[in-house]
Amino acid sequence: MHSVRSPMAPPRSFLWSRRIFLTLLTGFVLLPVFVMVSSSLKPLEDVSGKFRWLPSGLTIRPYIDIWKTVPLAKYFMNSLIVAGAATVCSVVIAVFAAYAVSRYRFRGKRVFTVTVLSTQMFPGILFLLPLFLMYVNIGNATGIALFGSRAGLILTYLTFSLPFSIWMLIGYFDSVPRDLDEAALVDGCGPLGALFRVVVPAAIPGIVAVAVYAFMTAWGEVLFASVMTNDTTRTLAIGLQGYSTQNDVYWNQIMAASLVVSVPVVAGFLLLQRYLVAGLTAGAVK
Repeated sequence: MHSVRSPMAPPRSFLWSRRIFLTLLTGFVLLPVFVMVSSSLKPLEDVSGKFRWLPSGLTIRPYIDIWKTVPLAKYFMNSLIVAGAATVCSVVIAVFAAYAVSRYRFRGKRVFTVTVLSTQMFPGILFLLPLFLMYVNIGNATGIALFGSRAGLILTYLTFSLPFSIWMLIGYFDSVPRDLDEAALVDGCGPLGALFRVVVPAAIPGIVAVAVYAFMTAWGEVLFASVMTNDTTRTLAIGLQGYSTQNDVYWNQIMAASLVVSVPVVAGFLLLQRYLVAGLTAGAVK
């Protein structure tokens, strides 16, 4: 027997068009990944020569050599420390700032929120020279080495991630009923107790979304890391340039290293995907 189609069901032409479009889109997304994986498993001679979709021989040597050609482990640790610290600081500061804006009335509240959001309108390169001069002058005046240090790079990344984090958490905290705060205050909690015992648990998806955004911003940033770091504090985004020398370009190692350094971000995104979608949706709607 033939199944009876519902009157509300979309036409078959739409279903087939959607399948074809999604198939093409999937192929478009996965094609670069396939090229990266196949190139990372080829000898350098095969990668440098005429491109072939399938390697003539497979080797895992590039995944071993990437740790010797450049100090990739040191760059990996620098990126992990900088991105992790920037994420923690961004989340902690954004939680307090967003809670204050969401729950309290104070003079200049609207100006503060507009200013926080307007900082996202300017390209990051406009802040490069001012931050560089500030870090150098602070170092000369106080002896605190911000230029070329991890601490300076962490502060730099906070200037990017913190405004957006505050703005997004304001919208998410506004979606949390104020009755929960009042109930916590009636039970004897203070403002901080209501924040950590009631509001923060209810806003976990939004906080996770902010954390993922802050981490991804710091993990792959190139412009400021190329200026604000030295050989000791260099991050992965800049360290990958070490595979390109005056004599040769180790394309297979570049592909292998790119896949290796993307594992933390991809794994974290897949694990926290449901929180990220929920947090972004709630913050955007509000």
